[in-house]
Amino acid sequence: MISEYLIAGFLIIAGIFGFLGSFGLIKLNDPMSRLHAPTKATSLGVGGVLLASMVHGIAVEGHLSLHEVMITLFLFLTAPVTALFIAKVHLHRHQTPDSLPRAGEDGIWATHNVDDGAEDKD
Repeated sequence: MISEYLIAGFLIIAGIFGFLGSFGLIKLNDPMSRLHAPTKATSLGVGGVLLASMVHGIAVEGHLSLHEVMITLFLFLTAPVTALFIAKVHLHRHQTPDSLPRAGEDGIWATHNVDDGAEDKD
């Protein structure tokens, strides 16, 4: 009985996070704001479904499946990398070195300091 409530709770939480992530993707104005909705909220939503699946496997089927653990690791490792790539593309396409805020101690932004002749050398 407790496991059923736990599974239902994880699924409800997953549904709420999934809905909020999708809603944020539609409603937020600029691409940098939209970036956080799918990478943060929907990752937590999928994580809730995977937790519910793990609890179901242990409580109902009587064994722990490592498939959910591997999916969770893959999801939490790839979502930040995807967010980084989207942010770098946005910076590269919509900003100039003059419009960016002052960089840290090294004084450069990695996105805009690409040697134009580097592609021709390959």
